[in-house]
Amino acid sequence: MDIRTLTLYLQLCDSLHFAKTAQQSHMSPSTLSRTLQRLEQDVGCQLFERDNRSVTITPAGLEFKQFALKTLSNWSELQHNVGPDQALLSGRITLYCSVTAAYSHLPALLERFRREHPQVEITLSTGDAANAVNMVRQGHADIAISAYPDNFSSSLHFAHIDQVPLKIIAPNIHCQVQTMVNQAEINWQALPFILPEHGPGKRRAEQWFKQMAIKPTIYAYVSGQEAMTSMVALGCGVSITPEVVIQNSPVRDKVQTIPSPIEIPAFEIGCCCKEKRVSEPLISAFLQVI
Repeated sequence: MDIRTLTLYLQLCDSLHFAKTAQQSHMSPSTLSRTLQRLEQDVGCQLFERDNRSVTITPAGLEFKQFALKTLSNWSELQHNVGPDQALLSGRITLYCSVTAAYSHLPALLERFRREHPQVEITLSTGDAANAVNMVRQGHADIAISAYPDNFSSSLHFAHIDQVPLKIIAPNIHCQVQTMVNQAEINWQALPFILPEHGPGKRRAEQWFKQMAIKPTIYAYVSGQEAMTSMVALGCGVSITPEVVIQNSPVRDKVQTIPSPIEIPAFEIGCCCKEKRVSEPLISAFLQVI
């Protein structure tokens, strides 16, 4: 058992996904599996229940997680105390993301980052996901969680986090729009669509309209996927929305997902920063926890 093994263990606790943890740690899933097996032999009990589809932490695994967290914290403190020339990274890093990303993807990243760099101050601002790349371009954020844009500039760097499916959602309340989507054959051109004002979500919707060969009825252009979902829940129209937004919405019980006649490509979600800043200590340290 060593510091590297404990770090791998905590990463797997966060992701509950062998392939993802292995990729983040630049090793094969089989190597990660063998490392975990040796750790379980050292501890003397099973830390994870795992099969081909899922990974869950056992009660013993949860206790060992607390031990690992405390051990790594003590190790960092020891390094700082006995090795002043190897002082912990410090400073401030400014992050930008949507409200949904602050629930769905950011917590695990921040937990890992703070575990390794407790002296770094995090400044977080939230807003429309469509503005994320521009926040980095304009220098308002060091790093932003964003969807990979179609016209991604070579002056920017993108580190993949996740694939997020897009779904068509409609009201789940009695209203005219619900009646329209409950027909045996939906008249897509007649449906009132709620679209983002700009950004990848708007472009993805426009591509879908083109493939469907329809000229859509636009109810409104709205800033923010969260606001769009709320308008759908109120019966104003339908929208093409990231699944993660629906799952984390307080009005998720008031919307329904309707099948798309054609496939809607998923969003690739990741951390975006300026390419020329990738080697900066704070930026590099954050990218390493992805």
